[in-house]
Amino acid sequence: MAEKVSKEEVMHIAKLACLNLSEDELSRYTKDMQEMLEFADTINNLDTENVNETLGSISKSNAFRKDEVVDFPNKDLLLKNAPSQEDGMFHIPKVIN
Repeated sequence: MAEKVSKEEVMHIAKLACLNLSEDELSRYTKDMQEMLEFADTINNLDTENVNETLGSISKSNAFRKDEVVDFPNKDLLLKNAPSQEDGMFHIPKVIN
């Protein structure tokens, strides 16, 4: 059986993800994480001795295209959707602390 998930562990994960959880959310996420670990434990304990490996359900591989820079004909129309822009480009807030 999977090891029990503690509220402290969930709070630590939430802190790493910069999440402020209410007590209800903390309880719900603790229960959800415990159920996920129990499911993974069930999968890990399945007998797969006589099961053939499968790499994918279809034989096609990824179709790649050449990476080409294409000039957008109307940048003003494109940038009209930007909440903020700088030097003719989308300006986004910093996302890493």
